[in-house]
Amino acid sequence: MRAATGLPARWALLALAPLLLAPLLLAPRAARADDMPVIKVEMKDGVILPAIIEVPAKTRFKLEISNTGTSPVEFESLELKREKALAAGSTSSIIFRTLDPGSYDVFDDFHPEAKATLVAKDSLAK
Repeated sequence: MRAATGLPARWALLALAPLLLAPLLLAPRAARADDMPVIKVEMKDGVILPAIIEVPAKTRFKLEISNTGTSPVEFESLELKREKALAAGSTSSIIFRTLDPGSYDVFDDFHPEAKATLVAKDSLAK
């Protein structure tokens, strides 16, 4: 049996398979994103709050960074190899897959006096 395009019917089904399977493949990701811990950080004109950012070790989490100041900021950590620039009044996130327990220095690259410590602790994991 041939489809209207002249291709065998099985080829037409194979072409549609990604569309039919997409909802099944995407659903688990949405559920995991909702379960992920969200840690909020505020950056404001040379200040990072809190100064000690406690996060779960060995657990995927989202760091939500808000710039409540009037100038741009850049959340950065050389140890973690992460950075995120934000315009004044904006919010953005960084997803961390996992971190080993320990302390990591973070700073605002646009305001060198702004420093904080991100502390990954086993006791905060779910």
